[in-house]
Amino acid sequence: MSMRTATSQIVETPAGEARITWHPAPRARLVLAVSHGAGGGIEARDLQALAAALPARGVTVALVEQPWRVTGKKVAAAPKVLDEGWRGLWPALTEPGLPVVAGGRSAGARVACRTAAELGAAGVLALAFPLHPPGRPEKSRAEELTGAVAAGIPVLVVQGGRDPFGRPEEFPEGAYELVEVADGDHGLAVPKRAAQTQAEALEGVTGAVAEWLDRL
Repeated sequence: MSMRTATSQIVETPAGEARITWHPAPRARLVLAVSHGAGGGIEARDLQALAAALPARGVTVALVEQPWRVTGKKVAAAPKVLDEGWRGLWPALTEPGLPVVAGGRSAGARVACRTAAELGAAGVLALAFPLHPPGRPEKSRAEELTGAVAAGIPVLVVQGGRDPFGRPEEFPEGAYELVEVADGDHGLAVPKRAAQTQAEALEGVTGAVAEWLDRL
């Protein structure tokens, strides 16, 4: 199957210019829009793996760069500004006329959770959801996750087994699905000594996400 090439689109938002890199599916049935975290961009291993694997499964992947990344800043914008940027580019994500699943890794996952209900997202994919700052479990952000669930939105969390921002067993009970990446850290990187290779870990992630999207 010949894959179409990725295309880049600049979108004006109240927070500045955002950028969407489209990885189109030949026969798309939905769009998965995923944004990056506060410490990196769309080159993150899990985002790139999804963009490479899912178009063949009928899912167009839109990798979203927030305005602070597009302008080359090193520090992420405040949560309120991130939400503004995401809301501002949402119409471009719905332009293909397909259901849109909102997603992201870390800070991007929080944005997707906070805005999913108002934007009418078909689901939320939370990669490496930062349940709390490292070493500070009392500063929980669980209500962002459970808020999306309470709004009736299907949520899938993909979490590394040794993520300092929240290990799978720390997550509250809820009507959402959680997939653990054994030995994975916050970047879903697995150590050399792990039972699975990095490639196997990412295959597990893309497989779990594809299977969840199939059920939506």
